[in-house]
Amino acid sequence: MASSAPASAFLSPTEKNGRRRLPKPYASSQFPASFPALQSSAIAKAPRRIVSVMAPQSQRAPSTTGSVKTGMTMTEKILARASEKSQLSPGENVWVNIDILMTHDVCGPGSIGIFKQQFGENAKVWDREKVVIIPDHYIFTSDQRANRNVDILRDFCNEQNIKYFYDITDLGNFKANPDYKGVCHVALAQEGHCRPGEVLLGTDSHTCTAGAFGQFATGIGNTDAGFVLGTGKLLLKVPPTLRFVMDGEMPDYLLAKDLILQVIGEISVSGGTYKAMEFVGSTVESLSMEERMTLCNMVVEAGGKNGVVPADSTTYKYLEGKTSLPYEPVYSDKQASFLADYRFDISKLEPLVAKPHSPDNRALARECKDVKIDRVYIGSCTGGKTEDFLAAARVFLASGKKVKVPTFLVPATQKVWMDVYSLPVPGSGGKTCSQIFEEAGCDTPASPSCGACLGGPRDTYARMNEAQVCVSTTNRNFPGRMGHKEGQIYLASPYTAAASALTGYVTDPREFLQ
Repeated sequence: MASSAPASAFLSPTEKNGRRRLPKPYASSQFPASFPALQSSAIAKAPRRIVSVMAPQSQRAPSTTGSVKTGMTMTEKILARASEKSQLSPGENVWVNIDILMTHDVCGPGSIGIFKQQFGENAKVWDREKVVIIPDHYIFTSDQRANRNVDILRDFCNEQNIKYFYDITDLGNFKANPDYKGVCHVALAQEGHCRPGEVLLGTDSHTCTAGAFGQFATGIGNTDAGFVLGTGKLLLKVPPTLRFVMDGEMPDYLLAKDLILQVIGEISVSGGTYKAMEFVGSTVESLSMEERMTLCNMVVEAGGKNGVVPADSTTYKYLEGKTSLPYEPVYSDKQASFLADYRFDISKLEPLVAKPHSPDNRALARECKDVKIDRVYIGSCTGGKTEDFLAAARVFLASGKKVKVPTFLVPATQKVWMDVYSLPVPGSGGKTCSQIFEEAGCDTPASPSCGACLGGPRDTYARMNEAQVCVSTTNRNFPGRMGHKEGQIYLASPYTAAASALTGYVTDPREFLQ
């Protein structure tokens, strides 16, 4: 042992009369007055253990609520708070406390099975009010296995007394099911389960949609979900952050779908792999909550771990009346470290599509004007929200024409369906979306669900059962995604989808909006 060890290394926490007392082997008379001159022979007689290195220190609050030592991004701050850490950096693995776990009819039964297998048949979920279960994928079908999935969810929710189970029992009339909502990612927002600063996980890759609310939201697998059901925690690796700065006035012929197709086309379907994608800038600040949801929804198509938009007055106004739980937003520090910055002047952007068979196969809509199409599909978590249908109705209204190909409309949720039939379209003289759609010759809006976005059973409404060409407001255009493996899907905004329906070709919406 070195003879210059600090005296505190040999102090016992034992105290007498308010003063520290040396243990018996080290009576003060054994040491000379000059401690540094202590001979090593005296130390050699000591037992080789350190009794106390330093006095206990009180626990410090995370830096997310105190002074910042090292800058952190929004995503890093949210995960730091959820893991009770004062500081986090990309690449660290931490146990995170989960605020909300969502599952649905496709992945729910598997997650429940793993939960029961690992925690026991009679185990209880960690918090019945933090589990949200939403049937939405394979609902309006005669497929018995799909129907059985919903039954499994119902049995589990009754057994566990799950507070937020949005059930459906009457498949013949969705309106007869007051609890039924529809597409999980839109329903989560509408029902007040999305809050700034929280951690939301779901057994669906598009759970990243909720990042629009300034929270960490990402998709997980059934095994992870089974573990979260039992513990309320999950081991997560902190992702580095890509920042996308979007400035410039948004032209009135563009929608958020065009913005995210631009991003994916720029960085590719693997450019955001296991990275947080943060959206900032004057253009982003001008977007509504539903448009911000579209932006975050498709970060997973770039490989992103999560997408996030800083919460602001738009966020808070949307949340009014939807949640009574307190929340605390966080924001990236000025000195935060970003893996890369991407800057876009949105005022110069033109309407885009993603050609088959990849979301990064970007092209200008006007460059595809010779592509003949067979159908148009407007719906899904990406393009089936209220504002998406209002946008499509605007194009139909401006044209005054009828569609030239079958045009399928699938509202995301029961609330969206009601909006389609009740909200007046601006500039229409009081007409609703449903009236404008009927005048344009579109199909009657269908029952709210994920519909044909991911194919589904063969009797799913609007499923592509033939090798056709479709312009769709959905999120993926891989072979077989909407049904037939030889089908061709052009991803587009509701504006471009409606314009294409009117001509029978992929069409730039400026033909009708200018």
